[in-house]
Amino acid sequence: MDTGGTARTGTAGTGHAARLEKALAAVLGTEQIPLRLRAWDGSEAGPPDAPVMEFRSRRALRRMLWSPGQLGLSRAYVAGEIDAPGDIFAAFSALSSAGKFAEPGPFRPLSARELWLLLRTAARLGAIGPNPAPPPEEARVAGKGRMHSQRRDAAAISHHYDVGNDFYALVLGPSMVYSCAVWPEAAGAGAGPGRSVEDGGDPAVDDGLDAAQEEKLDLVCRKLGLQPGMRVLDVGCGWGSFALHAAGRYGVTVVGVTLSREQAALARKRAADAGLTDRVEIRVQDYRDVQDGPFDAISSIGMSEHVGRAQTPAYAAALFGLLRPGGRLLNHAISWNAGPTDPDPDSFIPRYVFPDGEMISLGEMVSALETVRFEILDVQALRRHYALTLRAWVSRLERNWDEAVRLAGPGRARVWRLYMAASAIGFENGLTGVNQVLARRPGGEEPPLRRTAWL
Repeated sequence: MDTGGTARTGTAGTGHAARLEKALAAVLGTEQIPLRLRAWDGSEAGPPDAPVMEFRSRRALRRMLWSPGQLGLSRAYVAGEIDAPGDIFAAFSALSSAGKFAEPGPFRPLSARELWLLLRTAARLGAIGPNPAPPPEEARVAGKGRMHSQRRDAAAISHHYDVGNDFYALVLGPSMVYSCAVWPEAAGAGAGPGRSVEDGGDPAVDDGLDAAQEEKLDLVCRKLGLQPGMRVLDVGCGWGSFALHAAGRYGVTVVGVTLSREQAALARKRAADAGLTDRVEIRVQDYRDVQDGPFDAISSIGMSEHVGRAQTPAYAAALFGLLRPGGRLLNHAISWNAGPTDPDPDSFIPRYVFPDGEMISLGEMVSALETVRFEILDVQALRRHYALTLRAWVSRLERNWDEAVRLAGPGRARVWRLYMAASAIGFENGLTGVNQVLARRPGGEEPPLRRTAWL
């Protein structure tokens, strides 16, 4: 994979690229585009110093015609008909800040004039034809029942997590932690918006990922006040990293639940390899079916985004019911920071990454917890930490691109590259955040007066 390509200088626009420039401007709803376009005939158009976007096939334009918005461009990218051969962060940042792509919420439909311009360009470039089939990587969970039913949630989780444990190991590294790491202050001076590690960012950001993930796991243990002999529930346990850390370092017993069979299989193997099978139990189980409480503490790390806004009150109530009086809950979740917007089911993330996933605001999460009588002890924002984590994951993916393609296929590898780069930019721009909310069920022993016990 070429991750270091740069645009050739040239004329203002010739050949197919000049027409593509007008077509993309129509989709964006802008007079000019912030990208250097390179067409399948070798022609180029757009600002010479802008990030490069390659149109490798007329089929990409046909997808834009049938789905003139984020979905059409996403399908073309996943199918390999469009590429960003240089800095993926710079290319996506430029695209997402232009015209309709910069507007939160569902993509605004094209006007009659914009649609006519796109249709005329497609006709002149020989791109008119049947609607191409979506790439096979696109999620298909609509036929699995109503949204957030247990059957459909299982299908959505399988789509995202049952990609292959070896693929995830390539991206996540030996920690196998798929959530925001906690970085030292010095890491914040490294890679910034639009700068990958390969393009001048601090390489220590990537090299320190495993230590930063271990710090996050230990931070959760400290916030939960874990002590030997406690019984802990880990909701959405992934590959078992938190369960292994808590059991191995703090002497607790952990029940981890996940809907991914591939995750569960590897988590059980890791527990056996660590000699912790007497203290770590991994189940393929919906958290709604856990009946063997109470637990002394509950961790939910990067799981509640899958619950859905409508189900969040029931989620909070279920966890409250599973805790003993005085027990603590640590809810670590991505939040939507851009104000009230309607979800767009045709955007890239729900179609390819997290089907049925919903981000709610921090206020909504805290309100749901307080409504069922949780007492909020602490809230910590980790937005910048997740941007650094995602950049490190992209760096590892790009550095091991050929192996990633072998393990998961080119389409899946492209999905992950775009999703992680786009997410990093979202955190850097403040559209999304990630927060650890520490809460307790009233009763039992009182919490400490100060946060020095865990910070």
